[in-house]
Amino acid sequence: MKEEIIKPENLFLVKDIPGYTPHISRLLCMMNYARDVTISSVKGLTVKELDFQLDEKSNSIGALLLHMASVEFFYQKITFEERDITEEEFKIWEAALDLGEKGREQIRGNSLDYYLNRLEEIRNQTNKLFKEKDDAWLHKESELWGQTGNNYFMWFHTFEDEINHRGQINFIRKRIISA
Repeated sequence: MKEEIIKPENLFLVKDIPGYTPHISRLLCMMNYARDVTISSVKGLTVKELDFQLDEKSNSIGALLLHMASVEFFYQKITFEERDITEEEFKIWEAALDLGEKGREQIRGNSLDYYLNRLEEIRNQTNKLFKEKDDAWLHKESELWGQTGNNYFMWFHTFEDEINHRGQINFIRKRIISA
């Protein structure tokens, strides 16, 4: 069940959320708005439409949705648990994390509810974990891609990646409708 931390009528407000520190509140406001638009972008899609590929090298909408969940799961482990994903976790999420050939082969035949439930499950866990942290943690620095980064950037990157892939989803969806 979706944990509603921002009421729909407050979706366009970036402000404090009860139970969260100020910077985390604002980050969550942006993440939740991005997710709301993503969900609107895929509303009503069938399994066939979710599996559609523009060509043999492209990702399906379903694969992109599962990728969003996998990226959020990955950053939960890196930031909240301060560890990389385990081999077992990687096996579960590999096709979605890497996409490519494995994603095209393995991520198929799922309903929209399947993808939305995975996104919701991961986001509910993210919301729960953010309640345990404060703004100092958000600004904590660590090594990322050979440079210094902080948890704030990593979570910005999580929803920035979602927005990027939502653009792909919208492009693919327009091709399905006109095809």
